[in-house]
Amino acid sequence: MTNTPRVALITGASQGIGEGLVAGYRKLGYAVVANSRTIADSDDPMVLAVAGDIAEPGVGQRIVDAAFERFGRLDSVVNNAGIFVPKAFVDYTDEDYDNVTGVNLRGYFEVSRAAIAAMLRQGDGGHVVSISTTLVEHANSQVPSALASLTKGGVNAATRALAVEYAQRGIRSNAVALGIIRTPMHEPSDYDALAALHPVGRIGEIDDVVDAVLYLENAKFVTGEILHVDGGQSAGH
Repeated sequence: MTNTPRVALITGASQGIGEGLVAGYRKLGYAVVANSRTIADSDDPMVLAVAGDIAEPGVGQRIVDAAFERFGRLDSVVNNAGIFVPKAFVDYTDEDYDNVTGVNLRGYFEVSRAAIAAMLRQGDGGHVVSISTTLVEHANSQVPSALASLTKGGVNAATRALAVEYAQRGIRSNAVALGIIRTPMHEPSDYDALAALHPVGRIGEIDDVVDAVLYLENAKFVTGEILHVDGGQSAGH
């Protein structure tokens, strides 16, 4: 076991936003437990890669246990893993429902439950921050995505509930509601059209998301916040 002052657990950490978050937390001096369904071992001894599908029962607990086995504590969790399936509501299949709710809800629930339980035993507080979408509050006819709203809307509500439930135990709970971010999820040929969905006229960059999460990490008086990083999309168009 390596003693370290602070440890962050990040899901969906193998590419895109998750990969950026790993680098961001390392720059802050955190050790990182990086989870994805498939993830390569890191050359950095302060980054522990733990492969596993958080939609499967028990995986969340296994990742938290791995954090304690390697680093001896856990201070922050970033629920970054998510599935986004844009479809007309009547076109969603049972398989779509199982896949999206499995990661977006069960994954959030199991990782956060195991992490908060560990933070309570630890006794010195902690932080849970989750990646959501601005579509929860600002539905868009060009991007039909009711399953995203169903699941991430639940995450937003739970974010506030956990903030209030554990405020006096020093555990904060926040979320970052995103617009469209330049990640492997989107085809480069679609960027111009996607940029038009944001009042600022561009899509977001991974650094925009990392900056927002790290702001929340350092903002000790902020809890229960749904921070919109969406180029003004939630304000109107």
